[in-house]
Amino acid sequence: MASRKSNIVLVGFMGTGKSAVGRELQRMTGLRLVDVDAEVERAEGMSISNIFETRGEAAFRDLEAREIRRISEGRDQIISTGGGAVLRDDNMEVFSRSGVVVCLTASAETVLERTRHNTHRPLLQVDDPMEQIRNLMNERLPYYEKADAKVSTDGKSPYEIAQEVLEAVAWKR
Repeated sequence: MASRKSNIVLVGFMGTGKSAVGRELQRMTGLRLVDVDAEVERAEGMSISNIFETRGEAAFRDLEAREIRRISEGRDQIISTGGGAVLRDDNMEVFSRSGVVVCLTASAETVLERTRHNTHRPLLQVDDPMEQIRNLMNERLPYYEKADAKVSTDGKSPYEIAQEVLEAVAWKR
């Protein structure tokens, strides 16, 4: 990897496998894994769902941006982001300066299958989650397009996806 871009940044819609692939990449590379959502929860002492419920999405996005700036100062790490982290251009600029940005993709059907039993995803607590997934995916597509590389996660194991990510970023030990 280029010396200035030492991080692997995983972006993508919820349920595309960022957390699972991040853990696999950590195992394969020995790099430190940093989960943006977990860092927000740690800093605030409450869950993402609770932040959304008590403070709203805008407040959460501000907290998320703060943690992204802090985390991105680090080197030689895998950064796993929340699905909406790309919604702020500033976040994508920070990611691009600190690492190679890889967007994990999946079909709406795969996302629904992977997330259907999760009650901790505030944006899916609606009457028609499939419609919500499709709408949000379409809305966010232009942001995900800014990634340096894309890797589809449909029908693949975290190991297979992690191998593709390493190929996409030309990672060498």
